[in-house]
Amino acid sequence: MKQNIFLVGIAGGSGSGKTTFAKKVMKGINSAGSSLLHMDSYYLPEQPKSNYTSSGKPNYDHPNAFDWDLLRHHLSELKSGRSIKCPVYSFTNSNRSEEYETVGPCEVVLFEGIFSLYDQEIRDLLDIKCFLHVDSDIRFTRRLHRDVKERGRSLESVIAQYYDTVRPMYQKYLDPQRQYADFTVGEETDVASLILSARIKELLESAPRPVIQEASSL
Repeated sequence: MKQNIFLVGIAGGSGSGKTTFAKKVMKGINSAGSSLLHMDSYYLPEQPKSNYTSSGKPNYDHPNAFDWDLLRHHLSELKSGRSIKCPVYSFTNSNRSEEYETVGPCEVVLFEGIFSLYDQEIRDLLDIKCFLHVDSDIRFTRRLHRDVKERGRSLESVIAQYYDTVRPMYQKYLDPQRQYADFTVGEETDVASLILSARIKELLESAPRPVIQEASSL
């Protein structure tokens, strides 16, 4: 029987509400067979020196900041009906921890991240591609509150990073991903999440049940 594991990519700038939108979609699906995969988990353990800014800081908003080989492998495993051992990244220490989280096996994977639509090999695995297009002022404000409250950053460091890397990288690398999206979502995500979850449920109801396989060792 043909396997039907659906991968949904959700891209957008930092602070655009990707995780919140993905959770709304999962709630609308209302299925135990769905999982959420965060691209942030795949930051490299050590950032390459060639990726540092002129001020001597790592550029976490550049495509080279991520472990693409591991990410491609894990998404391929999930697409094949297997589970993965997803790395756990600490934003407080800016490094991976020794822990991991098991994701899958499942029927639907919502994959959210700033570059979830950037890589062609990954785009080819995705069944639905979304882009959250949110005003820069709103994204900046959300990022400011999140990083200070949840990630222990100072107000000054968040502002400096925004102008040093976040804003220019969005313009150069992130916003162009909109051309690959099946649809673009604005600030109001409630209706969009209901539409997307309804479409996913239609796909699930019409598809043969997937074959669940053994977990990947990576």
